[in-house]
Amino acid sequence: MTTGEARRAIRSAIPHREPFLFVDEVVDHGSEHVSTRWRVPADGPWFPGHFPGEPVLPGVLTSEHCFQSGALLISLLRGGLDPADGVPVLTRIEGARFKRIVRPGELLETRVELRERLGDAYYLTGHVRCGGRTVLRTRFVLSSTTLPSEGAG
Repeated sequence: MTTGEARRAIRSAIPHREPFLFVDEVVDHGSEHVSTRWRVPADGPWFPGHFPGEPVLPGVLTSEHCFQSGALLISLLRGGLDPADGVPVLTRIEGARFKRIVRPGELLETRVELRERLGDAYYLTGHVRCGGRTVLRTRFVLSSTTLPSEGAG
């Protein structure tokens, strides 16, 4: 599968879009796990300000990559993205531990595992690695919800 085909498959599985789509490919998946990759763009728009002269990927974007990988797992478990089922949104982060700085152009390799499912809540564990070393370990919950339409509120 080409990179373009992989990105199209991801866009059909989760609602995220560029410039806020942080998964390039699904490497492997099963009934309780997914493994993904994301090549951190060398020209990411956040690098000039984080930090000037010493660019570092913000931890929140590393986390978002992990959460999007979890959303992909949920979509794979459901057999696809159906807005009628709701979209997975982050409802809890537990015990996030950042262990390594990520620089422009590096490759993140992530494994997300399903710990438990209670109704529309998916309890997940994420492990992000780069260059063979742990970047992030976290537990989190994604819950299915319908998003309000534009203009509602």
